[in-house]
Amino acid sequence: MKLEIEGVNYHIEILNEDKEQTLVFLHGFTGSTVTWHNLVSHFTDYKIILLDLLGHGLTESPENPERYAMELQLRDLEMLFGRMGLEEFALAGYSMGGRAALAYACTFPGRVSVLVLESASPGLKSGAERSDRRQSDGELAERIVSGGTESFVKSWEKTPLFSTQESLPDPVKIAVREERMAQNPIGLANSLIGMGTGAQESYWEALCRLKIPVLLLTGSLDDKFTAIAKEMVSLMPEAVHQEILAGHALHVEKSDEFATIVREYLKLNY
Repeated sequence: MKLEIEGVNYHIEILNEDKEQTLVFLHGFTGSTVTWHNLVSHFTDYKIILLDLLGHGLTESPENPERYAMELQLRDLEMLFGRMGLEEFALAGYSMGGRAALAYACTFPGRVSVLVLESASPGLKSGAERSDRRQSDGELAERIVSGGTESFVKSWEKTPLFSTQESLPDPVKIAVREERMAQNPIGLANSLIGMGTGAQESYWEALCRLKIPVLLLTGSLDDKFTAIAKEMVSLMPEAVHQEILAGHALHVEKSDEFATIVREYLKLNY
């Protein structure tokens, strides 16, 4: 289905509409609702909501990078959830979607009952770090626009962050590549500029105020995000951190194990 929010048509998929409890999934950079299609069969007892974030998948890609600011994406999400009649729900996000999910939970306390963060962070702590990241993201955005999606995807999938995916079965790797290749280069570039890690504010200081159950999931082979999660869990009142023997994209590399852990956590806390 499509819902227009502040001039942008959002692509949304709703499954198991008759269920009482709702679970919302937010994908990562270069992802879409397709990210979660192989997992939804594990959550048939929940109403599932999948959506494409700004500039991704079948959601529109505005030309103005300022439209992609994290605070505007959060406003859009709140308006979308209101239009869908959601009051309280479980929210899960991966990587960029995890940053958005955490930021949403901090911005709209009382709306999220349980938060699941896969390979996510609260952003960068210092202004200097954010400035450096904005510069590198801006340069990458220029390369995406000038070189096109195919050229970008070829280099993106070779980054160390995704090195553990090289050993995945070919059908899985092909599916991941097709999802990335389906993206609009303008949308990807503007997403980096508007809501990249350097562009968003830091939510580190807000973690202590997040008084809901939070599950932090990281791959033990992903040193950077595992270290971030260990620091996050020490600051959050009701958070737990679990590791899976995988890299950055647990839902791809160890989908069944990922789904089992999330299901068990939801049963205990939602």
